[in-house]
Amino acid sequence: MVDHITYQFEYDERIPVAFIGAGGHSYRNVYPSFQYAPVDLCAVCDLDGGRAAKYARLFGAPRSYTDHHEMLERERPVAVFVVTSYSEDGRVQATDLALDCLRAGAHVWMEKPTAASVAEISRLRRQSAAAGRFVMTGMKKIFTPAMERTKEIISSAEFGEVSSVSVRYPQTLPPFENRRDLRAMRGFLDHIYHPGAVLHHLMGDVCGFGYQWEPVSGASTASLRFASGAVGTLHLAAGSAATSPLERVEVVGQDANVVVDNGVRLTYYRRGARLDYGRSPSYVVEEDHAPLHWEPEFSLGQLYNKNLFYLGYVPEILHFCDSVLSGTPPTKGTLEDSLAVMRLFEAYQTVPAGTFVDLAQPNENGAA
Repeated sequence: MVDHITYQFEYDERIPVAFIGAGGHSYRNVYPSFQYAPVDLCAVCDLDGGRAAKYARLFGAPRSYTDHHEMLERERPVAVFVVTSYSEDGRVQATDLALDCLRAGAHVWMEKPTAASVAEISRLRRQSAAAGRFVMTGMKKIFTPAMERTKEIISSAEFGEVSSVSVRYPQTLPPFENRRDLRAMRGFLDHIYHPGAVLHHLMGDVCGFGYQWEPVSGASTASLRFASGAVGTLHLAAGSAATSPLERVEVVGQDANVVVDNGVRLTYYRRGARLDYGRSPSYVVEEDHAPLHWEPEFSLGQLYNKNLFYLGYVPEILHFCDSVLSGTPPTKGTLEDSLAVMRLFEAYQTVPAGTFVDLAQPNENGAA
């Protein structure tokens, strides 16, 4: 967990990077995160030349391009950030762009989704290994302060062996007959990376999967069995109000549980408290066993209450930069993590509602 932030201008060593993409999401969340990372933005590329030039000027890059091949050839960046959209057929544009960057000898940070199939992830893995360069995907949820502390808590001896997990996230799922059409699955592919990344980060590989589907809103509830032996649910709560908290995560151990509400409110219900039924006059337990609660304040102009930090954008970019500078592969947001999410995505594509199936486990090469 990052506990001290260095501003970009304070770094002695900065990574020469290029950026492919000049859209609204990158403008709000990715380019601004560079204020706190050891990067030297050399160039911006976008098919819209005017937009690329504006972003270059706004974010301090001396050059802009409309052809990423030309940019890679001329700039020779050490790393490339890729934040793009989808092709007309529903494929992820960033997948092929990442392959081109790897061939040019650059490390790649790419916004989710990494790809639209397990096969494409496997192709990226092979090219990454051949090039000797890293590929990391922006799985911001597992970099949030609340989720990082949750991982620490559930990994502790005090918490005990994890027995179950529940994740709620608002997302609709198209009818089964439309799920092979990537255009119909675009929204689902775009968003399954959030709860999928959290499940894999906290619980490991899913080995059993089944779900129920509701046709009016497209909501679904999935039952999961993990390779560890733990069980879980994934509630894709389509139909919930836009004004309600977006998500909820709860992990249960042995006489202990931890809850993350709305991504920022973390409560750890610790082991040891005893409230005898019919005999306990007070709910105020001893401090050694009382719940612990964390929540940011939003009055001060602090970094921790900026969305770039509590949503995980800056921490994930710092993790990538640390990997590039140290020459060690990233440990989160990896292609292995993306593979786990894509296996879940393809299960929703191929398994009919009401059926519970065993999912093939990835082998040492990552293939199922």
